[in-house]
Amino acid sequence: STMFLVGLSGGIASGKSTVVAVLRELGCAVIDADLIAREVVQPHSKAHQQILRYFGTEILLENGEINREALGNIIFSQPEKRRLLNSITHPEILKEMLKQILKYFVLGYRYVILDIPLLFETRGLTKFMRYTILVYCDPPAQRARLMRRNGLDAAAADARISSQIPLEEKLQWATHVIDNSGDRESTRRQVLRLHARLEDSLDFLWARLAAGAAVAGLGGLVFLLLRPLIS
Repeated sequence: STMFLVGLSGGIASGKSTVVAVLRELGCAVIDADLIAREVVQPHSKAHQQILRYFGTEILLENGEINREALGNIIFSQPEKRRLLNSITHPEILKEMLKQILKYFVLGYRYVILDIPLLFETRGLTKFMRYTILVYCDPPAQRARLMRRNGLDAAAADARISSQIPLEEKLQWATHVIDNSGDRESTRRQVLRLHARLEDSLDFLWARLAAGAAVAGLGGLVFLLLRPLIS
């Protein structure tokens, strides 16, 4: 059996979690990179020890967990610290993702959706994806949602949004777009249509070609794990 990978991404407050909820409801295998990123830095993990060594104990919460906000503030203003953190966490995140991909492969899933917030920012990963899905939202709606969700004023919301690659720019890189500017029902209909296309897309010609490519592709992911990731 063959398998392909589908990358899913969006922007801050573009409504990705709504889309993921529908996909999970439809029985899709979804791997959440953000959740994995939090798990690999739990106390007693290899990454946790390395982060402490380089960033010091002042980034810890009372319970020994890493204070993501404190760490975020450090790396937001210092690119070399951000690269250092990535070089510690990325290999661990990829290793865990690969483990989960292989688990779904063994269970017979035909494709796995990788929910990766910075998919389009991390250009190296997109080449492993058969399709990439962007959850899009028009800028005024995105800004209004972010202000409402995080209790931010317009300036603070704009600062958060402008720290990411604009959704408009990501549109040209995605193979599929879910436009979440409207109501939930419209988004849901688009997800159902996309799901039907993913289910149908394993045509026989591609399946024959992919038997070789899937092995090469997983080999490529393994290669990525083995060399320390440069952010």
